[in-house]
Amino acid sequence: MTTLARVLAQSSDLAWRNLLHLRRTPTALVSSLVQPVLFALLIGYVFGGSLGGSAYREYLVAGLLTQAVVFTTSFTTVGLANDLQQGVVDRFRTLPIARMSLLLGRAVSDLGAGMISVLVTLLCGLALGWVPHTGAAHVAAAFLLLIVFAFATCWIGVFIALVTPTVQVAGSLGLIWIFPVTFVSSGFVSTTTLPSPLQTLANWNPFSGLANALRVLFGNAPPPGFVAQHGWSATHPVLYATICAVVLLLVFATLSTWRYRVRTSN
Repeated sequence: MTTLARVLAQSSDLAWRNLLHLRRTPTALVSSLVQPVLFALLIGYVFGGSLGGSAYREYLVAGLLTQAVVFTTSFTTVGLANDLQQGVVDRFRTLPIARMSLLLGRAVSDLGAGMISVLVTLLCGLALGWVPHTGAAHVAAAFLLLIVFAFATCWIGVFIALVTPTVQVAGSLGLIWIFPVTFVSSGFVSTTTLPSPLQTLANWNPFSGLANALRVLFGNAPPPGFVAQHGWSATHPVLYATICAVVLLLVFATLSTWRYRVRTSN
């Protein structure tokens, strides 16, 4: 068996172990099920009436899907931090498995959990009146981009877990960065309404790229009164989102592997 095949086989076994653990602790998935519903209701109906009504709620769904993907990282952060604190990782280190297998298995299993949140968000979107206006190929491309982006963001959660000392700290750090990243973006508003410094950040925010790309692939136009975002990232959203996903994956997978080696070297 080649090294790559061995790593993939070990990772799949560890991912299955994580999924079995979830099955035995179903309350761990509560946030993945409840959170998308809360955000859909709060943003779609509390704020949606003043931002364009039904047209805004259709525009909103891409932002909700992006947010669901980002929140997957907190699930990964807490899960891995818990394994580290309880000594599960130390026990795995006694086995003849590759370092990358443990981290990859965690990212893959939490990707599956994240897709549950995405599915719930889609159901909420349909309840809000959202429908894609493009063909099957574009819709499939949108879901593929979502999966790739979700997998890349899982590695952000892995890295945060590896640089924090306890589960409590990991839980806090795993959430604290999510809100500015998701709200200082085009997920829920037009970035042209933001102050100049924030507008620049929002325009180049990778998660703005994902939200914009999903809207293009689903054919969801902005509601009347929304001023179009300008710049290369806005005019090439699918390409920009793809580049961001690849860069995030390469950077954080590399950093996570390095940090895991440093943390477990003693």
